[in-house]
Amino acid sequence: MLIPLPGLPPAGQVTLGIFLMAALFWIKEPIPIYATSLLVILSQCFLLSAHSPLVKWGGFPYPPADAPSAASFTGILANPTIILFLGGFMLAAGAVQFSAEKNLVRVLLAPFGSKPSRLIFGVLLSTALLSAFMSNTATTAMMITMVVPLFASLKAEDPLRTALALAIPLGANLGGIATPIGTPSNAIAVAALAEAGKPISFAVWMAIGFPIVLVSLAAGWVLLLKLFPPMATEVKIDVAGRFDRSPKAIAFYGVAVLTILGWATESLHGIKSGTIAFIPIALLPAFGIIGREQIRGLSWEVLWLVAGGLSLGNSLRDTGLADWVIAGVPWEALPILAIYLLFLILGVALSTFLSNTVTAAILVPVAITLGSTDALPEGGFVFLAAALAMATSFGMSLPISTPPNAIAISTGVVETRHMIRLGILMGVIGVPVILLAARFLWPMIL
Repeated sequence: MLIPLPGLPPAGQVTLGIFLMAALFWIKEPIPIYATSLLVILSQCFLLSAHSPLVKWGGFPYPPADAPSAASFTGILANPTIILFLGGFMLAAGAVQFSAEKNLVRVLLAPFGSKPSRLIFGVLLSTALLSAFMSNTATTAMMITMVVPLFASLKAEDPLRTALALAIPLGANLGGIATPIGTPSNAIAVAALAEAGKPISFAVWMAIGFPIVLVSLAAGWVLLLKLFPPMATEVKIDVAGRFDRSPKAIAFYGVAVLTILGWATESLHGIKSGTIAFIPIALLPAFGIIGREQIRGLSWEVLWLVAGGLSLGNSLRDTGLADWVIAGVPWEALPILAIYLLFLILGVALSTFLSNTVTAAILVPVAITLGSTDALPEGGFVFLAAALAMATSFGMSLPISTPPNAIAISTGVVETRHMIRLGILMGVIGVPVILLAARFLWPMIL
């Protein structure tokens, strides 16, 4: 508030200060990134809400009648997108109770046999399918425990070891694109679009996301085989196993199927995905499938991280800061393709060094604000926001880029140079794949 910025309202100046603090803390991590998200909400309550102490000092950044309540900031913790994620966490915790995910992996890998090239694709596809509905980190940890024992049967110099280890984070990173709960960056885009009056249902996101996942998985499979050609001609893998058939397990399967079907058919029954997410949240504890310890072990910090990003995005929009940033760039002079390329390349580049969530929290509000200019056709910001969220999943060139990458490095068979080569090539492939989908496929769906 000490440095006047022409054209930026006082509330926007306060938001800019909060934004810069958050961006710096998210990048440098002097405190955990989820703690920064909570600090964002705290700062908004005490600097931007009607309950701000600034009211008493006479320097309130809004006309008092226009000031939002503190509940508008703290209430983001109960945003439907947060509830959607919580429902996904509950399903994942239930699956662990009965080893359902491990048995599912065995079922998924069984058709691929023991030929190395087919096994690599099986690992890619299985990981991607699981990470579409589970935490990418949890999926990677589980898959690594299943694949690492295979390394003992392979020669130390066989590149197949590296290919299998890299197939897991690659599948986990790409699989998250497929659903709104696959990765927090998707959730941020979905919530921001809903706030902008352009909601995307669970099924519609799957319809636009799955084709990109499949094409990218196929490209990743080819790259793995070219970069790390297997020496072995056959790999033995244990695909034996049976699903738990106890009453509680059957009850869990029923709740999981009901929830996933509810999400996939949202456009038919009209019940919002956040409401459907309450099915596992309520029923799994009621049936005794999820207990106190499992609830305590849920990834609450991820929910806080997403909430902080959503809340900051709302302030960027509501205080005029995003409009001010947009006004500083001659967007109308740029071709639409150049705008898309700029945002997608920024998404991939930033998410290589920052978390996908942080990248989406910074860029998605700006992308949506472009919808109020003549730079994009009517509704074009919907395509741009969704494309940007998906692009962040292609920032996978370094061990620090995503938790799945870090887990893969820990196996000892993957070197950073391997990850950089594969990650850069996937980023180069991912941007045009998303652009083509947004140009030719999405208009038929969105």
